[in-house]
Amino acid sequence: MIEKPHHVPERLGLLSATAADPFLTEDLLRGVQGHGGIDLAKVVEPLPEDDARWVAEPLRELVEDAMYQFNDARTEADGWLAPRLHATLRLTRREAADKRIWTHFALAVAPDYVAWRHLSKPASGSAEARINAARFKGALDRQCFSRLWLAAEMFRNGDDYAPVVTACANQEFIHSAVRMDLVDHRPSAQALVRVLELGIASTGRDVVGLAAAINTAGATLVYDAMAPDEPRDPEALRQWIAEAESALPVPRHELPTGPGEEPAPEASVTRLTKYFTELFETAPVRGRTPQV
Repeated sequence: MIEKPHHVPERLGLLSATAADPFLTEDLLRGVQGHGGIDLAKVVEPLPEDDARWVAEPLRELVEDAMYQFNDARTEADGWLAPRLHATLRLTRREAADKRIWTHFALAVAPDYVAWRHLSKPASGSAEARINAARFKGALDRQCFSRLWLAAEMFRNGDDYAPVVTACANQEFIHSAVRMDLVDHRPSAQALVRVLELGIASTGRDVVGLAAAINTAGATLVYDAMAPDEPRDPEALRQWIAEAESALPVPRHELPTGPGEEPAPEASVTRLTKYFTELFETAPVRGRTPQV
């Protein structure tokens, strides 16, 4: 397993996938040895120095704490890290959509965490474990850190990150749900989490079947009409981001507090939870006989 980089940058920057390619060596992707951080710094585009959000040390401390706490249960680190990453790296969705930030975070600040979390078991017929390069520079729903930030953004309920922990406890759910346009509709996102909390859908197959049934039954506009949401107040997010410079480190033993937005309307969440449950009862889940 690779160790902490000898040169950890003081600040996050922008690293394009093309610039990152020479540093994604075979030794790195096999989890054997890291790269020369000083050389990597030469191809990074800096972010504004007057913005405290780009300081790398709090992020580095988070991943080190996660590796220490979850060394014997590495997938469980997702539910712990996602809300704390989101509350530490306070971004707008537009900023978070820039994959260059996440590539730099993964390759320059915490490549050892990427290897720790995503070094796969040897594939059939292969003698070597390997890290998928997408965990360093891939799509937002696949990259090691952007997938967690995105899950926290989609499944927080106002300032409450508790639903994020539930969502991240099911790997198939995160893989499937964050790619659904539906989760942009807050009552739908919260109803999906409720279905998990109630134990109605629990296995990977359950989640795949539920997602397929929901997508088939209607589009986001349909669910918005059935269970309306309240308009978001953009000022709450702007204020939360502005407070980043003076914010204390996120707590390790209790959940942090997110942007001060109102939660999704409870009546809408309850209505959709009931509807999604009914959809799941007749959904074609592999290995299960649908109820009639």
